[in-house]
Amino acid sequence: MHSSAVFLIEFGAIILGLGLLGRFAGRFQFSPIPLYLLAGLAFGEGGLLPLGTSEEFVAIGAEIGVILLLLMLGLEYTASDLVSNLKTQYPAGLVDAALNAVPGALMALLLGWGPVAAVVLAGVTWISSSGVIAKVLGDLGRLGNRETPVILSILVLEDLSMAVYLPIITALLAGAGIAAGSLTLAIALGVAGLVLVVAVRFGRHISRFVSSDDPEKLLLVVLGLTLLVAGVAQQLQVSAAVGAFLVGIALSGEVAEGAHGLLSPLRDLFAAVFFVFFGLHTDPASIPPVLLPALALAVVTAGTKIATGYWAAKRAGISAKGRWRAGGTLVARGEFSIVIAGLAVTSGIEPALGPLATAYVLILVILGPLTARYTEPLATLLTGRRNRGPAPEPSAAAGEPVRESVSETPHEVA
Repeated sequence: MHSSAVFLIEFGAIILGLGLLGRFAGRFQFSPIPLYLLAGLAFGEGGLLPLGTSEEFVAIGAEIGVILLLLMLGLEYTASDLVSNLKTQYPAGLVDAALNAVPGALMALLLGWGPVAAVVLAGVTWISSSGVIAKVLGDLGRLGNRETPVILSILVLEDLSMAVYLPIITALLAGAGIAAGSLTLAIALGVAGLVLVVAVRFGRHISRFVSSDDPEKLLLVVLGLTLLVAGVAQQLQVSAAVGAFLVGIALSGEVAEGAHGLLSPLRDLFAAVFFVFFGLHTDPASIPPVLLPALALAVVTAGTKIATGYWAAKRAGISAKGRWRAGGTLVARGEFSIVIAGLAVTSGIEPALGPLATAYVLILVILGPLTARYTEPLATLLTGRRNRGPAPEPSAAAGEPVRESVSETPHEVA
């Protein structure tokens, strides 16, 4: 009875604290993810007040949080959207992977962590935060901008790449050989391809089967189906998160919209628990030794993300200011980076990887909204000065001041 009371007190305090942190972040219009991570650091190993009886329940909640994060991302896209993006935007996806995964892999190798850790850290630096970026676009009123579809296309390709990347990571972290790893990847690709084919051809029938006018029944069926598929996927040595993502893709139309509205509060709750859980397993004393590499990696990959967005927007025919806005918006890292690092932490391949990922995400989840807001005006200011050069001497004959040409407005795109 005593342990039950302590559990309720601890877990209740965690949820209440997360709610207050979320309200604080909302008041100042920034992502609550860094605050959740800091809360986990405060109550984890080496923190101010380590948890006791509720830690096991928090671990289960964190796993559900990852599943719901991927499910909700899948609900955002239809199978036809994914196929269309693959056909038209795959060059941008390849450039994105090359520019942003390579710095993470090189950093891991320079630190002497080995090839497996290099593949993990490559994923941490590669994937942008869909949640943070979506919120930033809404806050800045850019959802209708011409560059926004380019940004969303890159995010879709990153999300879809998780269906291939996560099984590879799972096999590597499990120490599977080449044969076992190849089998795992083949199963993952086969399942992903099968789901896409079924979703394209029979998506309406699946949605009709799941559909219900009663919100309670819809919630139970979608959540139960997601957890079931995630469990089966994990049993087949494919990531549970990939299974949840594919379930989201298979649902479309009114079912997807209804499920999105019903599951959003649950996603926010368990995602917050997940970030706290990641922080719980990171000793705050382990962060200062990796702070300098994390800062260097954040600076480099902020630059490579800006270059990615600029190139993709230029390829789509967007004007210069729109290109800078696209690049600055993609900088934020968040949930996916922590999910990938969390897999490595639980496997124990490299003790310093978790602290470095925590510091890296903390830096970029704070820096991301700032680059989204200020990259374009700063680039415009610098390029304007460079293009103008020294001010010309006034003409004595004309007797009139030299008038500069008017540039495009901040929201004008080609």
